[in-house]
Amino acid sequence: MAEAQPQRRRRRIAVEEAFATTEQFDALRVLVETTTEYDPDLALARHQVDGTYIKSRRLLDLEGERLQLMDEAGIDLALLLLTAPGVQMFEPRLAADMSRRINDGLAELIGRHPGRFAGLAVIAPQAPAAAVREIERAIGSLKLSGIVVNSHTDGEYLSEQKYWPILEAAEAAGAPIYIHPRAPTPLMAKAYRTDRLEHAIWGFQAETGLHGLRLITGGMFDRFPKLQIVLGHAGEGIPFWLDRIDLMHTRPRGRPALQRKPSDYFRSNFAVTTSGMNWHVNVRFLIEALGADRIMFAADYPYQDMDTEVALMDSAPISEEDRDKIYFGNAERIFGL
Repeated sequence: MAEAQPQRRRRRIAVEEAFATTEQFDALRVLVETTTEYDPDLALARHQVDGTYIKSRRLLDLEGERLQLMDEAGIDLALLLLTAPGVQMFEPRLAADMSRRINDGLAELIGRHPGRFAGLAVIAPQAPAAAVREIERAIGSLKLSGIVVNSHTDGEYLSEQKYWPILEAAEAAGAPIYIHPRAPTPLMAKAYRTDRLEHAIWGFQAETGLHGLRLITGGMFDRFPKLQIVLGHAGEGIPFWLDRIDLMHTRPRGRPALQRKPSDYFRSNFAVTTSGMNWHVNVRFLIEALGADRIMFAADYPYQDMDTEVALMDSAPISEEDRDKIYFGNAERIFGL
């Protein structure tokens, strides 16, 4: 009788793992205390800066419980990104200076834990020239693995012309931009408030999906053909709409002309993650719609439980080849891990 072969140990990389810094929280606390009108981001920040909120403690903890939970879940490496709303609600100079300090701290952390952490550089889009310099420094000198932008900045998207230098710098550096959700603008969020739909239940994906679509319909990938964008949460809904988006885009109605179909850009210039969306139905659909080469695993810690998300991906009814791509192969290729 043949001897049973030992089960192969699969590498697991989680690519949307949030963190915060005390400096970020202190600056958010000032905004919370001095802003009188409702803002959905500050409504969330009010919880974030509350010392009793368990997720806040976990956002600030990078070298204690987080590493323990990674070990228990079997996650080898976490790609860290600054939690929403990042630095994008702050005055431009403060935001740019804070970005540099956060990136320096992130690089130091990675140096202390080689092989366990990688990181995405935070930038301040509201200071475009400084953001370009920080991309060059963070990718070239600090060796961070990409860029995170927490979606809109003052209600504007990266497809606006004043942000094109940021896209150009990211393309030149070969740095993927992870567009992470934040709440819709106060005006957009007004329709969501009655039933408190402005955050993760619906508002996040509605706002961030719009951002991703604006990059496509604004012609950003005709202008920057090598630019790579990453969207979490199964692509913030866009993959499920690709056929309809293509159909409706053939009826221009004043929209800018594109060289290719919208879905072509999505399949060549975007990757998606499974953060908070490791439901087997989602995973199978994404493989069919995009191909396994465009999907990466994420646990979305501390907003989701690592062990739960790993168990879902481990048990997904997909091929082992696709599981390897989703767990580590694509992250290694896309983020250079």
